[in-house]
Amino acid sequence: MGETMADRLMRVTAHTTLDLVDAVVTGQKFERETFAVLDATTDRKRPECVKLHLELDNMTETALPAHMEELQLTPEQARTLAADLEKHADTVEAAVEE
Repeated sequence: MGETMADRLMRVTAHTTLDLVDAVVTGQKFERETFAVLDATTDRKRPECVKLHLELDNMTETALPAHMEELQLTPEQARTLAADLEKHADTVEAAVEE
């Protein structure tokens, strides 16, 4: 894979949820495969929401300037997302096992 994401906006540590994940960036006139970092977190003191961060690898993705997306989820929204991810993970595992 080589060196990736030299100029990260996100801090990647041993606690980062997924420090290297396959990603696809899609625009109106382009679609490119790249790598990304994905992290779910909360503030340490007085958390008010669950934060989901996504940053594309700016070493391989040149169509967009370096940026990071942040979703701020309520506990209910975070649980809904987690349940939906579990359901889709089960679907993929079942298909792979066939």
